[in-house]
Amino acid sequence: MKQWKIAIVGSGYMAQEHAKAFASLPGVQIVGVAGRSRQRAEALAAQYGTAVNDSVDALYAATQADAVVVAVNELSAREVCLAAFRHPWVCFLEKPVGVDLPQAEEIAAAAASAGTRAYVALNRRSYASTRQALAELATDDSPRLISVLDQQDMVSAREGGQPDEVVRNYMYANSIHLIDYLNLFGRGEIVSVQPTQAWNAEQPGHVVATVHYASGDVGVYQAVWNGPGPWSVTVTNSQVRLEMRPLEKLGVQRRGERRLTEAPADPVDTDFKPGLRHQAEQIVAVLEGQPTRLASLAEATRSMALCADIYGLRSAGRGA
Repeated sequence: MKQWKIAIVGSGYMAQEHAKAFASLPGVQIVGVAGRSRQRAEALAAQYGTAVNDSVDALYAATQADAVVVAVNELSAREVCLAAFRHPWVCFLEKPVGVDLPQAEEIAAAAASAGTRAYVALNRRSYASTRQALAELATDDSPRLISVLDQQDMVSAREGGQPDEVVRNYMYANSIHLIDYLNLFGRGEIVSVQPTQAWNAEQPGHVVATVHYASGDVGVYQAVWNGPGPWSVTVTNSQVRLEMRPLEKLGVQRRGERRLTEAPADPVDTDFKPGLRHQAEQIVAVLEGQPTRLASLAEATRSMALCADIYGLRSAGRGA
């Protein structure tokens, strides 16, 4: 069996979780680490019997890895991604790829120019619940109503140590998880985005927008900022209503039924951070030349653009 070599850039929580997921797969080896925090990088490298490298270039030179996981913070994403694109490995990038839309578009253009195969770790797409929902929907072509409930707390984000630029762009950093569901379940090109309760950066509160897709699917996005609320997603067509609340669980209500039936949970989403092991499997599929369900960098950038449209940030530029 071929041994696929995986390199890791970053040494924080997400880097550790990705390394755990990849290392659990047969035929996969963690071959090197690069990280800003030398102490944490050494601890992560030691866990997998490998070495720390001082830069992305040095990491590739030392390992000739087949794929690299980039798990760095939003403010470092541009610099690290551009360095990673200089090498012929598959790039697997932790979300968001850039602190805002202009930066995400710059990174996506650089990957396209370099011919890099790049995918984004939008791990909610890989939840067992999401995959079960997609399987349910695949059997019916009727129009879908997609309802997304988002909740964010900028005060908690600041108290948690997030830099001010990240907090000001928190819709890209964290709401992107929810907004990406609209593009995952909505079919076809986006015809229109109609904000009905606009984002107010000075007084963050409620945000509501309707998204129309060429297929006839409609998405309704509702967000509560600096207030209580769940994260949840429902998708309804003529035959079934699917509810993910929490997102890790899928409830199914078929036409004629009055109650939701909970779909069986997948233990892989409790043994690992939800979605990450499936993502690792999908990167191996890419390496083996098989189709993948991962979000390409272009697809992830499309969701960043939808985020900008929902929040009215297209003309606001950087640091909205």
